[in-house]
Amino acid sequence: MKLLFAVVVAAFMATIVLADDKYTTKFDNIDVDEILKSDRLFNNYYKCLTDEGKCTPDGRELKKNLPDALQTECSKCSAKQKESSEKILNFIVENKPEEWKVLQAKYDPEGVYITKYREEAKKRGIKV
Repeated sequence: MKLLFAVVVAAFMATIVLADDKYTTKFDNIDVDEILKSDRLFNNYYKCLTDEGKCTPDGRELKKNLPDALQTECSKCSAKQKESSEKILNFIVENKPEEWKVLQAKYDPEGVYITKYREEAKKRGIKV
């Protein structure tokens, strides 16, 4: 009985550890296309990320995880988060160059990540 209890506790602890190795997926179903189509929605997220405005719960989560995602090559991202990130990045680079410059200055002031990810972006058709 003690052995069974120990196995259950170990399995539970492993689940907690594994859950911490990934970002929450509770916002994965947000319609990214709708945000990118709407200047109002896009600007709300942009202002959140640049500390110029209030953040929605999903905006706060993005802002909190963005530095870590850049450092770890999005290793804690779900497949949907990676897909959405690529779509958003491509949109900002192509359509919002001034906002892209501001975001780069805030989240990559020394150009470490742009250098690190340039080749991968190029392979995916993103001109950073």
